[in-house]
Order: sequence, then structure tokens, then C-alpha cells
Amino acid sequence: MRLAALVVFLTAMVFPVRGQSISSGTVQGAVTDPSGALIVGAQVRLANPVTNFQQTATTDQSGAYRFSNVPLNEYQLSVTASGFGSASQHVDVRSTLPLTVNIALKVASEATTVTVEAAGAQVETDTSTHQDVDRSTFLKLPVFDPAGGLNQAITYSTGAVAADANGFFHPVGDHAQVSYMIDGQPITDQQSKTFSTQIPLNAIENMQLITGSGDAQYGDKTSLVVNATTRSGLGATKPYGSIESSWGSFGTWSDNATLGFGSTKFGNFIALNGVRSGHFLDSPEFLPIHDIGNNESVFDRVDYQPTPIDVVHFDLFTTRNWFQVPNSFDQLSQDQKQRVLTWSIAPGYQHTFSAHTLLTVNPYVRRDQVNYYASRNPFADTPATASQNRFLTNFGVKADIAHSQGRHNIKAGIQIQQTRLLENFQFGITDPAYNPVCLNAAGDALLLPGVTNPSACSSINPTYVPNPNLQLGIVPYDLTRGGSLFNFHGKANITQFAAYITDEMKFGKLTINAGLREDQYNGLTTANGVGPRLGMSYQVFNNTVVRASYARTFETPFNENLILSSGTGEGGLAESVFGSQSTAIKPGNRNEFDTGFQQGIGGWLIVDADYFWKYTHNAYDFSVFFNTPITFPIAWNNSKVDGVTARVSTVNLHGFQAYLTLGHTRARYFPPEVGGLIPLGGFADNVFRIDHDQAYQQNVVLRYQRPKNAEWIDFTWRYDSGLVVSGVPDVAAALTLTAAQQADIGFSCNGVSATYSTAITACNGVGKSTLLTLPQTGTENDDHNPDRVKPRNLFNAGVGTDNLFHNEKGGRWTLRLTVENITNKVALYNFLSTFSGTHFVAPRTYQAAFGYAF
Repeated sequence: MRLAALVVFLTAMVFPVRGQSISSGTVQGAVTDPSGALIVGAQVRLANPVTNFQQTATTDQSGAYRFSNVPLNEYQLSVTASGFGSASQHVDVRSTLPLTVNIALKVASEATTVTVEAAGAQVETDTSTHQDVDRSTFLKLPVFDPAGGLNQAITYSTGAVAADANGFFHPVGDHAQVSYMIDGQPITDQQSKTFSTQIPLNAIENMQLITGSGDAQYGDKTSLVVNATTRSGLGATKPYGSIESSWGSFGTWSDNATLGFGSTKFGNFIALNGVRSGHFLDSPEFLPIHDIGNNESVFDRVDYQPTPIDVVHFDLFTTRNWFQVPNSFDQLSQDQKQRVLTWSIAPGYQHTFSAHTLLTVNPYVRRDQVNYYASRNPFADTPATASQNRFLTNFGVKADIAHSQGRHNIKAGIQIQQTRLLENFQFGITDPAYNPVCLNAAGDALLLPGVTNPSACSSINPTYVPNPNLQLGIVPYDLTRGGSLFNFHGKANITQFAAYITDEMKFGKLTINAGLREDQYNGLTTANGVGPRLGMSYQVFNNTVVRASYARTFETPFNENLILSSGTGEGGLAESVFGSQSTAIKPGNRNEFDTGFQQGIGGWLIVDADYFWKYTHNAYDFSVFFNTPITFPIAWNNSKVDGVTARVSTVNLHGFQAYLTLGHTRARYFPPEVGGLIPLGGFADNVFRIDHDQAYQQNVVLRYQRPKNAEWIDFTWRYDSGLVVSGVPDVAAALTLTAAQQADIGFSCNGVSATYSTAITACNGVGKSTLLTLPQTGTENDDHNPDRVKPRNLFNAGVGTDNLFHNEKGGRWTLRLTVENITNKVALYNFLSTFSGTHFVAPRTYQAAFGYAF
């Protein structure tokens, strides 16, 4: 009854509010002298030496200071004032409740200016594995991915993700099981730029990347939770901003501008971005063909604080991706294009009842519209032509009450959301040899454009036989045999409700986080799940913390093309279109266990490591449609995923800072396929490694910056041992590839290499590939010896300055030069993957940027 009363109360609070809450904390207080008199003009600094987060403030006429947008973490608060000795205090920001820290300064023996250095690295007592990333770190990464900067920053900040094409990544052994919390707005739909659009990186202040078992406030997609806080103009009495223009390889140029301004009660921050590139997507050839694209985005955050206990926020965002779909050497005549349009409105509100209780309400509405355009000549698309127009709209509210008192830090809340889907899809076969009706005596495909009935084969020629692998369901849509386009139209609404309560308790050196979450899903199928969460950490020594956690989570299907994959639209897929049957994808559930530790070494180094094990019933992935970016969600009976993640980070050592991230994942999926488009006859009845599986990945990031934000250099080294390749399991499968495909993977037999004009059709000796491990025929094993992409090392470097002319006052001119893939490494993300297609790593890329900041 108490939980029900809480739900009613929170629901009632939703409708009258406006604004946007934030998922960060606030540190405030006053600075006084020994007599208690307020000190005006004291310099206050809040810093974390590992994440590089830093804010500074000057006490006002009432001796007060305030820091907003503070990520939940541990900090050192330092205060200096002329004529007084410096003071420093450890601050632990555990919740969104404002934290009041008052500082009393002692009188110095003489008036001096004191410089306070940041304290050493401190371990955290959080029960869940996470990484905290500040904009001072991710904005200088020497990586460039048009319209995909957010995912690139995540990939280079944690070892828990395996990199894939188009800015996509596999979080902790899963496919796209990511929740993006942008200023408290939950976004669980896919954020790869072929599915949707992303908030620009220069609009983000900081991120918390949760890769362990999250507490009960997180649901839906929980393999990785990205808690992002955007930049704000609240309290910025002096306007700040930047303008920058860059130029690079493949005809790439971009322009961006930011502006923040405000007062103690009002703030506004806006970010404008535009980019055009001839290498917009990762292409199926090493050098891009037909790969021009552009992105434009506008982000605006408005803050208003009418009283000290009320804060109103608005996040307004709109953006567009338009791009050509890259061609391969086998499909040079294609002219397919795609447009993705996104807009989002996310107001919210925070009310502080007391120093112990805070109400947060976040309503939101967001829409993705995807238009996929076939070539004007449908027969230029091979082996099929396809077009699509789909809408994905979700709106809802997330509201909770946080209460902190004594050893308890309690949060209870609800989340209500409806997702509205509208899908229109067309396709038709354009290659008569793709699904031939008849074969000759040698088993070769016969074109026979007018033949649609296999029983007519022998009447045409006694030696002709029906194709035993004929997919009857797509014969009516074979345009080479007089068929027509298949048309699909579907609409559906998915309503989700969740209620949760969680409590973080401190018992000396022991921290316990216990919670409970209930989810209800009403869509194409209906299900509910109850998920207990429990995490514990113990501070063994001052610089050593061990932790363990368990989470029972409710997993929901992907929304993109969900209606089509489930075959529930107008006409359905009863005729076995695509040579498959359709089954509605059901929600699943997962048991996840995590254990890890954090170790501080000498006050300048932090080691953080975690082992995870996840067992999922109804494990999700996507299946790619021919050579297009169109994909359909599918589900398998079970999956077992386990592995290790770790990060080693230094503090800022006189301008030098470094970190290493690493990860290892085993992702084993178990048949049968239980949802989505299931091929007639099904898949092989054995366990297999899915393309999320990668033995090892690591990032090494080295950075040095001279004092006063001047010259800097940044270097990254990324190693990937290689994802699983499902489309070409062994040498025998490689023999069926086209000449261009064999040349792409560097295929050879007995030292004779395939060329773009000459394929190898028989191999009695040893077959090899320069880009794939390619097991010999008969030695491949889906579980223990699958084909994989060969390991790759990628090196990037950037140099620049934040103050080109060393101007001590006013604005600063900035300059940076970046080289990505320095060695011009030829490598694959994947090849003919059932789940993601073929994509090469981008060739060597140069970029130069020049700007002005104030």
C-alpha cells in the first residue's frame, strides 16, 4: 500500500510541471573567517584529479558559492583568499540532493596568494562498476566520426565495449542494450547513426558510464547506462562559448558553435553543429564509394531557478542525418540513400523539500523518422530493391523522490512511457539468379524470367529440375519474373510502466545498495517482471575497495522494425515472405552477477577491475537485410555472456595523464531462434558465438598539456582481437564468394591470390585470408573455433593549443591537427555478417580545426 500511495503521489505531480532535471549533484556553501564573518571574493575550487573534472567559483556578497552539474563522485574542495590560509576538504557527492559544505578559513601570518594542488586519487565505494568521463578528456580524443562523436567517446573511455562499424559498439557482450540518460531523459532506442541521431559531443559536460549491475532506477536496457549531463548557462554571469571550423580528408568539413550565458536565476546554452563528409559511413570497401553524407544539429538547454528550492529545465534538440549508402565493387550502380530526422523536447523540474528530500520530474517526447530510398532504377539494386519509411515516437515521464538521512540514501519513483511505431516497407527481387525456379542438370541456376512455377521446369526442358532451395514466398515479388513489389504497412503502440525503490546504506566501511523494480510491458506481446537488485562494497583499506552485486533485469525487444519482424502489419508475412516465418518477439529476463575491486596506488594511480556473468532468456540481436542498413530484430532462446573489464588511470601529473582500458567477452547464444524473422527450417541446432564475442580489446590514451590551457598532445592506441564472422565460416564458404569479395579479404589458396576479376572456385590445399582467420574446411566450430576478423592495432594522434597566441585576457584562438589510423591499417569490423554486414575500418584520415573560444 505504501508503494501504491507513492505511485499515486508522483503521478499527480507530473502534469503541472515544466523544466528539466539533471542527473548530477549540487555542492554549495559559505566561506567565513574565524569569527564567523562572511568572506567575499574567496576562490573556491572543486576537482577530481582522475576524471579531470574541475569547477571554480568566487564567493558572492553573501560569502556563498555554488557548483551545479556535478557528477556523482568524490572530490577535493579547496578554498583560498587573500590574507587567509588555504583550506581543503574531501567531498562525496552521492545523490542529486544539494550538498552544503561550509568552510572556515584561518588568518594567515601574512597576506599571501596560496596555490592549492589537487589531492591524490581516491577510491570510490560505489557498489556498481562505472567510469566517470569529463569533457576535458573526451573533447581532445584524436578520433573523428561524422555525427557519431558520442559513441566514439564512449568506445575510447571504457574497455567494456567492442567497437563496430558506423560508431556502433557492443556493450558488455550485448547488442545495443544501452540506456542513454540525457539530463534525466531516458533514451533506450538505438543511437547508431544509421538508426537514429545523437546529441553532439560539445553539448555534454560529463558522462558516467555504468557497466556493472545498476541499481533499481535503471531498466529496459541495462548492459550500459550512459548518464550524461549537458552544459548549462545557469550561473554564468559572463557569456562563454566557441566557434570552430575544420577541414579533413575525403572532402570533409564541419562547423560548430556554442554559446552559454545567464545569471543566478536564468541560464541558456546552445550548440549548433554541421558536418559534411565523403566518408560518412564505414564502407564495404577500404576506400569509400558513394559515401557522401551530412549532419546538422541544434541543441538548446534553458534553465530557470525562480527560488532557491525550485529549478526548471528545458532540453530542446533537433538533428538530421542524410547520407548515401556506400557501394561495393559488386554493386557500383546502386544509388540508395537514407535520411534520419530526430527531434526531442525534454522538460523537467526539481523541488527541494528540505536538506534531506528532493523531488525530480522528467517528462519527455522524442521522435525518430527514417526514410530509406531505393535507387531510381530498381534493377540497379541487387539482389533486391528496398525502401522504407518508419516513425518511432516515444513519450512519457520519469519521476522520483530522493531522501537522504543518516546512513540511508533512498530513491523511489515511477517511469511511464508509450512508444508509437509506424512502419512502411517495400522490397522486390532484382536478380533472377538469386531465387531461381529451375536448375539445369549440373545444378546451375537458370534465369528463365517468365517461369514462376517449379512444376513447369521439366516441360521446358526434360533436363531442367525444380530448385530444391526455392523460396516460394518471395516468387510473387521477383521483379525479374513479372512480380510486383511487396508492400508492408504496420502500426502499433507499446506501453511500459515501471516502479522502483532503492536504498544505499552506509555501515562504516561497508556500503549496501538494495532495491526492487517492477516492469510491465504491453505491446505486440505482454509481460511483466520483478527485479531485485543487491550490491555491496567494502573498503578493506583506505586505498582498497572490493565489491559484488546481483541484478534481475527485465529485457525488452528493440523497437526498430519490430512490427515487420513480428509479421503483424497489414497482410502480415503469412506467405513466408523472405523465405521465413515471423514470430512476435517477447520480453526476456536476465540474471547478472558482478564482482570487482578498486585499488589506489601511491595516490596517483587507480586500478578498477570487474568480472561479469550474465544469463539471459530471450537474447536479442539484429539481422541485416541484404546489403542495406535495414535490419530486423530477432531473439534467441538463451545466451550466456561473461568476461572481464578494467581501467587503469593516473591523476594529472604536472600536465601528463594516461589511462588504459581493457575488456574480454565470451558471448554464447543457444538455439532455437524464438522471435523475429525465422528462416524456414531454422538455424543449426547448436550453440554459437555471436558477433559481440571478442577475446580482447584495449585502449591506451596518453595526453600531455602545458599549463594555462596551452599546447597539448594526445595519442591513442586501440587494439581489437577481432569479432566473430558469421557469413563466411570457413574456406569452403570463401570459395562461393565473388571475385571482388575474395580480393577484399585477401583470399588465397596455395599461394595464389584472388583478384577483383578472377575468383578462386576450388582449393585442394591451404586457403588463407589476410583479414580473416578463416578456418580450414571441416575445422570450423561455431562455439570453439569460429571464423573471426584478424586482430588490428589502430593508432591516432592529435596536437593543438587552447591558446594559440597566449592571450592572458579575453578570448583565445584554438588550433588542432589530428591524424586517425596513422599507419593506414587495412582492417575489417566484420565481413558479410548475418547481423551487421561488411564494413572496413576507415583509412588514414587527416583533420585540421581552427577556432575561437571566449
